[in-house]
Amino acid sequence: MSLTSEEAHHIALLARVGLTPQELEQYRSQMENILEQFQVLQQVDTEGIPPTAQSVPLESVMREDEPRPSLTKEDTMANAPRREDDYLRVRAVLE
Repeated sequence: MSLTSEEAHHIALLARVGLTPQELEQYRSQMENILEQFQVLQQVDTEGIPPTAQSVPLESVMREDEPRPSLTKEDTMANAPRREDDYLRVRAVLE
């Protein structure tokens, strides 16, 4: 499929991309190649193939969320840079 420079310029304007004349010609050629690839894909026989949302099956890679014992208060506070009783002491972030 051929793509004119005017069409490529119009696409660049729609995408709000400023191009020099040399860049416009380069992108026109690249977009033309992309459109030719879509024409090849349109010739593929997809009769009888059900539509799919994913090309590969989805599987969760996250582990199961299982409850387990938490740290003790002393273990939690062991590396606290500043503490006041059983609380972390932090610098004020708002006046």
